[in-house]
Amino acid sequence: MSRRATREALLALDLDRNAGRPMQRQLYDQLRGLILRRGVPAETRLPSTRSLATDLGVSRNTIVGAFDQLLAEGYLVSKVGSGTYVSPVLPDALLDTGAAPGLTPSSAVSPLGDRPGLSRRGEALAASVNPRIFSYRAFTPGLPALDEFPFQLWARLLARPWRRPAARLLAFGDPAGDRDLRAEIAAYLGAVRAVRCDADQVIIVSGAQHGLDLAARVLLDPGDAALVEEPGYIGAWGALTGAGVDLVSVPVDEEGLDIAAGERAASHARLACVAPSHQYPLGVTMSLRRRLALLDWASRRGAWILEDDYDSEYRYAGRPLAALQGLDRSGSVIYIGSFSKVLFPSLRLGYLVVPPDLVQPFRRARAALDDHPSSIAQGALARFIADGHFAAHVRRTRRLYAARRQALLEAGNRHLSGLLDFRPSQSGMHLVGMLSSDLAARLPDRTVSENLAAAGITAPPLSGYYRGGDVTQGLLLGYAAVPEAEIEPAVERMASVLAG
Repeated sequence: MSRRATREALLALDLDRNAGRPMQRQLYDQLRGLILRRGVPAETRLPSTRSLATDLGVSRNTIVGAFDQLLAEGYLVSKVGSGTYVSPVLPDALLDTGAAPGLTPSSAVSPLGDRPGLSRRGEALAASVNPRIFSYRAFTPGLPALDEFPFQLWARLLARPWRRPAARLLAFGDPAGDRDLRAEIAAYLGAVRAVRCDADQVIIVSGAQHGLDLAARVLLDPGDAALVEEPGYIGAWGALTGAGVDLVSVPVDEEGLDIAAGERAASHARLACVAPSHQYPLGVTMSLRRRLALLDWASRRGAWILEDDYDSEYRYAGRPLAALQGLDRSGSVIYIGSFSKVLFPSLRLGYLVVPPDLVQPFRRARAALDDHPSSIAQGALARFIADGHFAAHVRRTRRLYAARRQALLEAGNRHLSGLLDFRPSQSGMHLVGMLSSDLAARLPDRTVSENLAAAGITAPPLSGYYRGGDVTQGLLLGYAAVPEAEIEPAVERMASVLAG
């Protein structure tokens, strides 16, 4: 490796505990300033987070938080096994000059104002806000216990067919996905979720949002109205917006989405997007009365229902509830599932279950837009399910998450009483803590979330999952990826921040 690449920075940093600003923010500002002034040259390796924390006398989480922000914004780059480096190309340089360093002015890209603007769809997508958190610390929601996945077994299953790959693995594939995987998914859904389907009705997609986007493009025209839950899953809003759909928010109560209210708000709506088994983010389960009313609405109106069943495997009291699709008698429900929450997010494999008369339209649309899903992991996943490893992993993580959920509730009751009120939930991978009236009177949940982030705690604000109107103040706390021994100290740290 070159001398330049291995040079480590000596940083002139001065954090002031009495400055009235979080030290993580101070560190971020000072590092960014040094990088922009080239006080730290490009491709310089930074000290490790542990050594920098020792030098500055702060917690390692403070350093990690500042580094994560600079990595996300492009000021730093991470090299596996080597460390963290100053990026050779800074985002501010690109924004200020319109060109990468080294390009002559004549080759620089002209400002957007000199070219055609964004489409209405592009503007809507660019204006959408997705509070996805690229963090692996307590209490990031939506993240499974990655350390519990059997990666050695997975590596063997993944490698087996690729030692001498068959031609079918290297050529173009079926637009609907691997037949063996679709058969395993159909059998699993029938046994566990009471979904009525066969392998032909399963369409493999690259995660739930891809499935939502595909369904919206096939079933709706630009300008059609769709009912969405509020608060709700922002990924669904983005996928529907990308298809040119007009979103109509319908409030969620203790029984889930009220289709009667939705029909009053938009009698012309052609689709409803719901998560009946475990609504995100509130965690409520749609009552049978509301499910039947929703199915009746779809039948009467000739409308569609997108059923997002993203984490129904994790129910801690009684058996998982049957899917809405199993109650459907009019062929109105498109069922959407994903392996991101059960296995790991970067797998990027999900699936749709479509009514029989929509199989060919969906297959052809899938081929037109994206040809076919990647063949690399599908065979391994089919074998993983067929050999019983998937069921065993679900059982193991269900017990693990139930214990972590209980640990979070007990720690919350001990340390957060009078600050957060936890909503009871018997399923899922996260809890919602509502801000107490006293805390909400002092600070909005967005500010509370920012203060917690500065202390090394990830807890997205509930208000970020509303499209507008009245919002409820709260925090999302994911527990699935947090080892039980780390929950109590993290909650104690939360309490000290919230009480301040």
